[in-house]
Order: sequence, then structure tokens, then C-alpha cells
Amino acid sequence: MAACDRALVLFAHGARDARWREPFDRLRQKLATALPQCEVRLAFLELMSPLLPDTLAELAVGGVGEVTVVPVFFGQGGHIRRDLPALLDQCRQAYPGLRIHCAAAVGESDAVLDAIAAYCVASLPGAPAQS
Repeated sequence: MAACDRALVLFAHGARDARWREPFDRLRQKLATALPQCEVRLAFLELMSPLLPDTLAELAVGGVGEVTVVPVFFGQGGHIRRDLPALLDQCRQAYPGLRIHCAAAVGESDAVLDAIAAYCVASLPGAPAQS
């Protein structure tokens, strides 16, 4: 049985270089700390494991009833518009008891863009230190 009924899955593309996933692992850890009553996982489209369908299968078998998938992509390209909906539809059919929700890509959020803009401004030589 799952430790909780809800899960948050960070969905990223994947890469051949294992170091590419380090910021995603750090983000997952921050969220796991912030959401102790929620299962927080990281899953990939390709090139890295676990793949999204494997993660959703594991959560469904583990007793999780509701999953929110958050695409950690900067924009809504083909992977988010075509590949992700197809994967989610397949998983919904395979695990009808698992309620799967999907957020917009993180880069679509004004709050995320504001944070990136603040980082860019702070990166300029002579910029005041950010806390």
C-alpha cells in the first residue's frame, strides 16, 4: 500500500549525459521535503529512467489514487502537445483507477518566468546580490 494517496510526478525529457538530471533531482528533493504527505517522483520521456509509463505503473500498483504530472519543460513543444497526451492516455487506459492530471509546462507560468528573469538580472556584473 502506498504511503499516501497522491503523487506529484516531475516529467522531464531526459538526456544521454547523466549530469543533466542533477537539477531535476534537486527539484524533486525540494518538493519531497515541502510535500511530506505526497509521493514525489521524477520521470522521463526518453534516454533516462524511469520512463513516465513505468513511474505511473509503479504508483498505480502501489495504491496511489491520484497523480499530477508537471512537465518540467520551458515551453509547449511537440513533446508536450503530442507525446505526453498520448502517454497519459495509454496510462489512463492501463490504470483506470488512477486519476491522472497534467499541468502546463513550467515555462508557461509567469511566476517561473519572473524567477528566471530575476536570476538573469542578478547575473549581470555589478548587480545587487539576491537572497
